[in-house]
Amino acid sequence: MNENELSKVIVDICYRIHTKLGPGLLESVYEAILFYELNAINLKVERQKPIPVIWNEIHLDIGFR
Repeated sequence: MNENELSKVIVDICYRIHTKLGPGLLESVYEAILFYELNAINLKVERQKPIPVIWNEIHLDIGFR
């Protein structure tokens, strides 16, 4: 599956989740459901993977998640 095909799958799943649940829930709820749905179609996914940030000489292990 190429990047465009993968993006379409993810957007389609997000759209289904949003139309079924609507807005207003915590982001963690949508994230958990998206994680479940992507695993259900056998995609390898990780939740909240830390991405380090380096500022000058300072190395922040978790700059983003």
